[in-house]
Amino acid sequence: MKKSAIDESARKLLLKMEVSGAVFVSVCAVVLHFLYDISGNAVWAAVFSAVNESTWEHMKIFTLPYVLWSCVELCCVRVPFRRFLTSKVIGLYFLLLSIPVFYYTYTFLIGKDIHVINIGCGFVFTVIAFVISYKLISYAMCVERYYKLSVVLLIIYYLMIGYFSFLPPKLELFRDPLTGGYGLTD
Repeated sequence: MKKSAIDESARKLLLKMEVSGAVFVSVCAVVLHFLYDISGNAVWAAVFSAVNESTWEHMKIFTLPYVLWSCVELCCVRVPFRRFLTSKVIGLYFLLLSIPVFYYTYTFLIGKDIHVINIGCGFVFTVIAFVISYKLISYAMCVERYYKLSVVLLIIYYLMIGYFSFLPPKLELFRDPLTGGYGLTD
């Protein structure tokens, strides 16, 4: 058995929080998928929720709940901040990168997209992201060395959300497969 990098009570609480977080993020992602429409296309909702069916928008709906839950965890579980933040950013990036890689790979291979697979992969990748962060927080000895890089990557991603929510580039990642449009303007 690996030696834990945090004390046993913190590790046990963290495990419970990570399991709860996977459920929280999954449920919130479903709500955020529809929030823009429910809000009457409110501009404020565009930053957090999906404005179309593009892959980018499906990546975006996992971000806010993941970060919110991470803040709750940080308040509840006593672990070193740099270890925690770095581990959470790595988990978040795994989640965000897995969605398009999996989606474009399987749709290329079978020639179509299947909604139940899209939904299922979002849930599966959410669980894996929390497993990754749990393992890194609990057992990784040198994860803190990537703290500065993690902060930079988190800032870059939030700048991308802010910018691309309103001015998406004309790339496949941002194209709505149902309408062919991009973001709010098309």
